Amino acid sequence: MRSMGNNLVRLMIAAIFAMVLGAALPAFGQATHVIEVLADKDSRFKIAGQNKPEITVKAREMVVLRVIARKGKTWNRDGTIHGFTLLRTRDHHKVSGWDLELKEGMHEFMLAAPDEPGEYDVLCTVICSDDHEEMRMKFYVLP
Repeated sequence: MRSMGNNLVRLMIAAIFAMVLGAALPAFGQATHVIEVLADKDSRFKIAGQNKPEITVKAREMVVLRVIARKGKTWNRDGTIHGFTLLRTRDHHKVSGWDLELKEGMHEFMLAAPDEPGEYDVLCTVICSDDHEEMRMKFYVLP
């Protein structure tokens, strides 16, 4: 009888753990869109297979942004070598949560795409070389 009680307690704990874990991580489970970007030493954003890099997502879609940052000719005193900032094209307002600072190496960010469909600009916010102003790309949000 005691063994049956222990099994019931274990089953209840497992069920509670599964419910808590499922409630705590719904966004993580939904993030199926992985975006891989290279913030390169030549002050360019690059995406494999694209001559002119651009990103397209759906509004409010959860994405994993995986960025490899390579040190250019200049960087910030704190070691930040590139930035990845998302701006609405029409008014140049920053999108909350999309103002990222990158140090050398690989970074992963779990982010929600903007709510508002339209055209956005990604730009580097760290002066990484003389060509820093050219370090940008388009970001499109579909309904």
